[in-house]
Amino acid sequence: MLPLASAVSRLGTETAFEVLARAKALEARGKSVINLGIGQPDFPTPPHIVEAAVKALRDGHHGYTPANGIPELRQAVAAKLEDRAGAPLDPDRVIAVPGGKVTMFFAITMFGEPGAEILYPNPGFPIYESVIRYSGATPVALPLHEDKGFAFSADEVLARINERTRLIILNSPANPTGGVVPKEELDRLVEGLEAWPQVTVLSDEIYGEMLYDGLQHTSLLSYESIRDRVILLDGVSKTYAMTGWRLGYGYWPQELVAPAVRLAVNSVSCVNAPTQWAAIAALEGPQDAVHEMVAAFDERRRAVVAGLNEIEGISCVTPGGAFYAFPNITGTGLKAKDLEKGLLEEAGVAAIAGTSFGAEGEGYLRISYANSLPNIQEALKRIADWLAQQHS
Repeated sequence: MLPLASAVSRLGTETAFEVLARAKALEARGKSVINLGIGQPDFPTPPHIVEAAVKALRDGHHGYTPANGIPELRQAVAAKLEDRAGAPLDPDRVIAVPGGKVTMFFAITMFGEPGAEILYPNPGFPIYESVIRYSGATPVALPLHEDKGFAFSADEVLARINERTRLIILNSPANPTGGVVPKEELDRLVEGLEAWPQVTVLSDEIYGEMLYDGLQHTSLLSYESIRDRVILLDGVSKTYAMTGWRLGYGYWPQELVAPAVRLAVNSVSCVNAPTQWAAIAALEGPQDAVHEMVAAFDERRRAVVAGLNEIEGISCVTPGGAFYAFPNITGTGLKAKDLEKGLLEEAGVAAIAGTSFGAEGEGYLRISYANSLPNIQEALKRIADWLAQQHS
């Protein structure tokens, strides 16, 4: 055995990619599989964005860029985020990175060390807990409650803060639940954080443009009292169907910009140049495709929730954002991993066990409705038929 550093053994994974690989393997053997597992829009990147990248290549943008991103991109990001913040933002505090996970990794490793505690949502994006453990810090779970629409309780968050707390990770709209935190909970949290001036907040707002039923996104950047200790995580992957382009960005507190740039220099150097020009076109160009995509997701959301609630043993609260449903499966009598396995291998439906998103996810399944409405309807039929066979 080669002597790996112990920190490597503490890294987890993102099960959605494992399920995707298993689904592809089954398809290669001739099995029909409907993928409701991967969190990826099924729409193409809008043409004007693609053309901006092609033009950048033709114009000779083939080399390195500044580690924090080209000035034009940082200006576009700051202008875009000013709507959320309700205040002018400094482009020099924007750092472009190859994907949202990089901002996440930088923030957690910046504050995570033995003896430190980092709070994170559970069920939540699995990389949060994975990187916290990798850093040596102690992960402290913030439970999300089905009866609150999978929003956190500000009182529960504040009750978990102590002198060892260095970072709080929040995510709204949320993966895997689609939950949206009400503004009143954020108001109470921000007020309570005044007693803990040493605590930084990583606000994962990657799904901030995807809300339904008239809900409005409240960004933590909009709270002036904590703006100087909020790291905002966002990017173009979900909003503009650009997952494979790999461009995320963070808006950082001024005192964290220099260490974050050093981390970029030491790890990724920079984001590839044409993608940065494509991202400018995404942020500054027409938003029609975004509105059309969100409208399609909304239609699918309603179909998914209605269909799941008709299946015996399953109930599903209506998600307020993102493109995930998180149905309660306890009535099926099956553990989450067993249901994931059976649906994939026998019913031909790829979905993700709730436990892939933390211990609090037992009893749930993540359904991505980033697939066509006919495929979703067929998948719901397969799920219902398969469960009926288990109880016959």
